[in-house]
Amino acid sequence: MNEIVTKEDLRQFGLLLVDKIQALFKDKDSGRKETLEPEWIKSKSVRKLLDISAGSVQNLRTTQKIRFRKVLGSYYYNREDIQKLFSDEKD
Repeated sequence: MNEIVTKEDLRQFGLLLVDKIQALFKDKDSGRKETLEPEWIKSKSVRKLLDISAGSVQNLRTTQKIRFRKVLGSYYYNREDIQKLFSDEKD
């Protein structure tokens, strides 16, 4: 097995490798359901998004109109529930 690897062989291998890596990233990106929007958002962002007070956000939480999680003292709300809240009001 005295095969010689030339610069052209290495160049072709490099191009092939780059193509395969790009294809992997395209497959991964096309499989994403979300477009850089987090599933859970903080109270402050909810207040800005809905233009409501902290008390109104608390009211949504206590009446269980939107799902929430408490992590280390901060409340996070489900983005899907907030969007559903808007669509329910339109109907």
